[in-house]
Amino acid sequence: MQTKLTLRLKDHLIRRAKAYASEAGKSVSQLVADYFALLDQTAATGEDTLPPLTRSLYGALAPSRLDEADYYTYLKEKHR
Repeated sequence: MQTKLTLRLKDHLIRRAKAYASEAGKSVSQLVADYFALLDQTAATGEDTLPPLTRSLYGALAPSRLDEADYYTYLKEKHR
């Protein structure tokens, strides 16, 4: 069953959404439905869904002994 939903958004957001939907070959309604389905999926799994590239990098530095102080030291040296 489908139900109508009214959203109130700023004009520039509506224009951007319509342009994006057109480029993607979808309707704005389908974009919103896809987004809501993603929210539902995230809630069901209990974890955020990361883009594939981010997911592939996640935890890559876990075995490293570097910490935040090392990063600040690097930045100080870089910007001397």
